[in-house]
Amino acid sequence: MKFLLLGLLALVIVVPAAVFHLGEKKKKRFKTALGVNLALFFTVLAFATVYVFTGSAQAAGQVAAAAPAGNAAGMAYIAAAAVMSVATVATGIAVSTSASAALGALSENDKIFGKAIIFVAMAEGIALYGLLVAFMILGKV
Repeated sequence: MKFLLLGLLALVIVVPAAVFHLGEKKKKRFKTALGVNLALFFTVLAFATVYVFTGSAQAAGQVAAAAPAGNAAGMAYIAAAAVMSVATVATGIAVSTSASAALGALSENDKIFGKAIIFVAMAEGIALYGLLVAFMILGKV
């Protein structure tokens, strides 16, 4: 099973690269390669999650009663990782939008620097909230 997961991880890298390089030289190949990469990544993530939460407990010879505690801890780690990843992506989107608007406004009027930096800092707060929620989740483990 481990070799299957390693093979799938290798496919996550090799197949999108092949789609990108063998595709027609158009902008559509970027979207196709990204779609293939995302589909394969989440497929491997699903297989790995099922393997970790079902296969490893029985393979190690653990008692079935001890498995739910490990499953809950594993799901908490996945939830914390998901919270941080979503918060980080959201922060990147918010900062890119607000910082570019702030720079455009500053080029016209340099007296609004304080107001502009506040909006950029508020966008950065999204990452801090995600970090706090992740710590709260991990504190329950």
